[in-house]
Amino acid sequence: MKSTSQLMDELMKASNIGEYLKVNSEHMISDELAVYLTNILEKKGFVKSAVIKKSELSEVMGYQIFSGVRNPSRDSLISVCVAMELDIDETQEILKVASFAELYPKSKRDSIIINGIGMKKSVAEINEALYDNGEKTLNE
Repeated sequence: MKSTSQLMDELMKASNIGEYLKVNSEHMISDELAVYLTNILEKKGFVKSAVIKKSELSEVMGYQIFSGVRNPSRDSLISVCVAMELDIDETQEILKVASFAELYPKSKRDSIIINGIGMKKSVAEINEALYDNGEKTLNE
């Protein structure tokens, strides 16, 4: 498996994007977000309904995200990651799969979220820390 930096080097030198994509197709993110989330759910042995409840999202929205009917916001996706008890690396990977910015430690709000994930806090606890520090909660 090629690293991101190896792919970037090749991409910057590529004179033909089609050839680059063909040669490196096995290294590209290909799963749809819903498939990716469902695979993690199954691997960890979680029940979808329990994760949705822990995410503090509406039941309808949660099921739509897992079925691929609805694309989540960055915050909704973070809530799902927290509910699935993912670590920071797993959360960052899912954010990348969904084409969202990774959590950034130089951002006050993201720092609070990163800390919450690292401390294995619930969505409610992370939201409380965000609110207490004057930041927008995950479910606003």
